[in-house]
Amino acid sequence: MKRNIGVLELIFPCPVLVVGTYDINGNPNVITLAWGGVAASDPPSISIAVRPTRYSHEALMRTKAFTVNLPTVQYAAEVDFFGIASGSKVNKLASTGLTPVRGEKVDAPYIQEFPYNMECEVTHTLDLNSHTLFIGEVRGVKVDDSLLDIEGNVSWEDANILTFDAMARDYRAPGVHVAEAFQVGKKFISR
Repeated sequence: MKRNIGVLELIFPCPVLVVGTYDINGNPNVITLAWGGVAASDPPSISIAVRPTRYSHEALMRTKAFTVNLPTVQYAAEVDFFGIASGSKVNKLASTGLTPVRGEKVDAPYIQEFPYNMECEVTHTLDLNSHTLFIGEVRGVKVDDSLLDIEGNVSWEDANILTFDAMARDYRAPGVHVAEAFQVGKKFISR
């Protein structure tokens, strides 16, 4: 039997995206978002959804640029702070001691301590009432050497990238490898 549940349990796990922008005064600011993900592969694009009431919304509309920074589990407290504090009242990065670095491809800061950073240029916006959906074309990706395997490919197994459970309202570590994508389902093709 299936039951109806709350609408916040849309997708599990949600990514934890720490989005970097420059505010009206040119100060680096970050916001934690869970509503976002891959929007397209060609051109490579990321989607993020931001409430118009959030301080970062104005910066996104003005600069048309942002970074997406993926934190590891060791930064759960900082990530939570980035989502509950307002950049209009506090310098979030200075408060946590994390290092903003000016992006090379777009006018937005990334976080040095986070192992995976994407620089994005806003190409589309869509008003969704409670949120504005921003689509950002990925202009550059920076990956810490600790995430790369011997061939130079990103290896997520031991990365400990933080995820979010919206229904339980908690942060989680990623799971274990289950099966190889685009391979395990081939057993049904010859039937």
